[in-house]
Amino acid sequence: MPEPPDIVTAAPDCLPLLASALTAAERGWPVIPLHPRAKRPAGHPERNCPRAGRCAGGHRKPEQRATTNPDLIHAAWSARPYNVGIATGPAGLLVVDLDVCKPEEPEGAPDGATSLQALCERAAQAIPTTYRVRTARGGEHLYFTAPAGLQLKCSVDRLGPHIDTRAWGGYVVAAGSTTPDGVYKVTDDAPVAPLPGWLAERLTEPDRPAVVPLAPVRDGTRAARAALERECAVIAATTDGGRNNTLHRSACKVARFVAWGDLPRDVAEQAIQGAGESTGLPPAECRTTIRSAMDWVITHATPRQAAS
Repeated sequence: MPEPPDIVTAAPDCLPLLASALTAAERGWPVIPLHPRAKRPAGHPERNCPRAGRCAGGHRKPEQRATTNPDLIHAAWSARPYNVGIATGPAGLLVVDLDVCKPEEPEGAPDGATSLQALCERAAQAIPTTYRVRTARGGEHLYFTAPAGLQLKCSVDRLGPHIDTRAWGGYVVAAGSTTPDGVYKVTDDAPVAPLPGWLAERLTEPDRPAVVPLAPVRDGTRAARAALERECAVIAATTDGGRNNTLHRSACKVARFVAWGDLPRDVAEQAIQGAGESTGLPPAECRTTIRSAMDWVITHATPRQAAS
């Protein structure tokens, strides 16, 4: 068996990324190669799987291919300047991903850092010092060790706007990786702290009935009642990321009938609030989202004749 390539045999542009992959592996964090200067995993997608070699027993997803084996890491990262991905689930990590706002979002919209600060204030809790990485676009990754015996999944906006989490089923781009937006850099090399219990509670899937009973709506026109009941069902059926966005979108649809005088606002808000809370969203977050949607649509609603 040939000797694995030594670090000095790697091309110069591979050396920093090879070092990053080895450093992660030394921490016990399995790594996967990502396309150079990109965030997508290298390798074939499932639809093009040859079902041979490492995939002889079935397609191996990036999380399953992640490794801490230094020989495999040398072989991969000496060949090409792959970016480095860390498979968070196998690494025993939960990473809180604080995103920045997109250019098309309205001025003053909260970014991930602002949302996390608001979450901490509401919970009267603080985020402990932990290992942090600044992302290429200016966001931040906060690394935590996942609770023992609790297999947390990835989430999108579950903790608040622009706050995602990466755990089982996901990965993060490691420090040292580069994209057209910039470089991932360590901003705090502190030891990785355990995930605070209060955050773990918010990330645990709530036990909800498969069908949420909705109170019958007796006020308003027949069309308004039907719309309200339909949108409440849509909200209640949302089971993962995007719950807040679904709540806002459905509230906007119902708000038209409130603006037209077909449905009392308090009736609409109470029903939508109940549907939102049934998905596990905090009551205060539901109220804020619903009121924002109602206020905007009622102010800018198109007259019924123009809308029909």
